[in-house]
Amino acid sequence: MEIDGTGVPVVKKETEGRRGKQEGQPPHTREVKLGCVFTSPGVDKENHPIRDEASTTYTGAIENAEEFARRIYREAFQRGWARARIKVILGDGAIWIWNIAAEQFPGAILIVDFYHASEHVHKLSRLLFPTDEGARRQWTKVAMYLLANGEIESLVTILRGLLPHCLAVAEKLETEAQYFERNAEKMRYPKFRAQGLFVGSGVIEAGCKTVIGSRLKQSGMFWTVQGANRIIALRCCRMSGKFEDFWAARAA
Repeated sequence: MEIDGTGVPVVKKETEGRRGKQEGQPPHTREVKLGCVFTSPGVDKENHPIRDEASTTYTGAIENAEEFARRIYREAFQRGWARARIKVILGDGAIWIWNIAAEQFPGAILIVDFYHASEHVHKLSRLLFPTDEGARRQWTKVAMYLLANGEIESLVTILRGLLPHCLAVAEKLETEAQYFERNAEKMRYPKFRAQGLFVGSGVIEAGCKTVIGSRLKQSGMFWTVQGANRIIALRCCRMSGKFEDFWAARAA
């Protein structure tokens, strides 16, 4: 199972009658929480994990984490979560995702998407070496080696051993150190790969684009929360292969 979020432009208040971005003001967005459930038969000949064909289903809405927790719980158990031999939740480092995992899916293997973690490394390298490309590349190479090999404690030690030139950089370094420290057990990538597990959340990233973005984030679109949620429900139903069954059930 994979969980993520993506922003959708919304009207700030339905009663204001606002439509679109106001000059001189940032656009208003709300986060769509999106989850997908799929099954895997194992690995291919190159030992890469594979998905069962047509096994992916989606569920999501603009709602708080507590409401979404109930939503993803229903989807997972309807798909046979209780019968799964190995249970895995993939997500980025967002705390709300891991809170849901702990509350609703105790005992599941938790994995931070490798590519999200990599983005943190590259952001750090740009922060530390904004003008020295050679030093940035060398530092990134070392940090990525540690990340890929699950040596998160060593990476945290390096971060906390740096001597930043200003308070702002020091605070950002500590924030990043805490991110890696907090998620260390979710970043043991060699162990996960040895088990034949996915370490990248490409399925949910694609879902954010195809289920949500391609329909609700086109040029000039602004939504009320209610209207967006209705379309999101239909999109999830359609992209999950449940569209015809939904209408058949409604007509019965």
